[in-house]
Amino acid sequence: MTDFEPQIIAFCCSNCASAAATVAESMSLTMPDNVKVVQVPCTGRLEILHLLKPFEEGADGVYVAGCQADSCQYISGISQAAKRVAHVKKVLEELEMEPERIEIFNLSAGRGRRFVDVAHEMLNRIKELGPNPVRVKP
Repeated sequence: MTDFEPQIIAFCCSNCASAAATVAESMSLTMPDNVKVVQVPCTGRLEILHLLKPFEEGADGVYVAGCQADSCQYISGISQAAKRVAHVKKVLEELEMEPERIEIFNLSAGRGRRFVDVAHEMLNRIKELGPNPVRVKP
């Protein structure tokens, strides 16, 4: 499995997480190429279907990067996202997939290094878990 390069989808809020990404870029920190960032207005807008669809399409991991609970511009968006991520973890278990394939992270706007560290953390976690068992083999 040394050749395994996980494909990861990162849903990032347009406020704190995106600001952290901008800080990371200004620090010349780079994201792994196999982490695709999808910007959303607020993580609270993500529905369970949005979180499950990447797995159906072959992604090996998914994470949500949003605001700190006390600084969400939409007040409870990150709390709603956390509940949905917890639900998706249960769904993955029912599908006999590792619930660790999905995670949620709280970021503050100025933490560019943390933004990149989260991507590497998920990448390493998914490398240990191996490929998505749902992925269709070519």
